[in-house]
Amino acid sequence: MTPRDARERIRNAEHIAVLTGAGVSAASGIATFRGEDGLWRTYRAQDLATPRAYARDSLLVWEWYAMRFHKVMNAEPNPAHDLLVGLEARTADFTLVTQNVDGLHERAGSRNVQELHGNLTKSRCERCGNLDALPQGFSVPPHCSLCGSRARPNVVWFGETLPAAPFQRAVDAFEHADVALIVGTSAVVEPAASLGRLAAQNGAYVVEVNPEETPLSPFAHLSICEDAVTGLTRLLEEPPAY
Repeated sequence: MTPRDARERIRNAEHIAVLTGAGVSAASGIATFRGEDGLWRTYRAQDLATPRAYARDSLLVWEWYAMRFHKVMNAEPNPAHDLLVGLEARTADFTLVTQNVDGLHERAGSRNVQELHGNLTKSRCERCGNLDALPQGFSVPPHCSLCGSRARPNVVWFGETLPAAPFQRAVDAFEHADVALIVGTSAVVEPAASLGRLAAQNGAYVVEVNPEETPLSPFAHLSICEDAVTGLTRLLEEPPAY
C-alpha cells in the first residue's frame, strides 16, 4: 500500500479514529516524556510521576509540573496538529485519542479529543474532583476554586488507571473505525497501545506514522517511517499535479 492508496481510503471513510503520542508535539518543542529535561534536580521524570512521589513531597512534584506547564503554555501547535484539525473537518465521524497531556490538539482546533492521560494545564481537586484551568504564574500547590482543598496535577500517573469515560469512547471509536491512524507513538504503553490492534482486528485500514518500527507495525496496512509533520503531510496532503 502507498500513501496515495491511503489517501483514497481516508477520503472515502465515514469513521476515522486517530491515536497520537509524544511525536506529534515534538515539532512544538515538547520533548518526549522520558527524555524531558533529562535529569531535573537529579530526579527522573518517571520517578516524579507517581502517587508515591506526590505523597512523599507534593511541593517538589508540583514545582516540576509547574515547569512543564510553562513550557507547554509557551509552545504553539504545529502543522501535524493542524493537519488533524483539517481531517476532522472533512470527516463525518472523527475521534482523536491522545496520550499527550499538553492540550495542543484543543488549542489547534480539534473538537472531539479524548485525553487518556489527562491534561497538565488543569488541576484536579483532591477532595471534590473539580477541574480548574491553571493560570500563568500560578502558585504551588494550587487550591480548588469550589471547596478550597488542595489540588493535584490533572494527569494520570504511573500506577493509576486511565479515566474510564475517555478510554471507553476511545475503544468504541477504534472498534468502529473504517480507518485508524496511529501517529507519533511507540505503541508500547498499554492500554492505549492496544487501540491500533483493536482497529485492525475489526477490519479497519490502519496507517502508522512513526520514525521507527513499533510493535504495531506488523498490524498496519501502511507504515510511514517519518516524523509526525512529514508523515502526515505525505499522507493527508495531495501532491501537486504537474
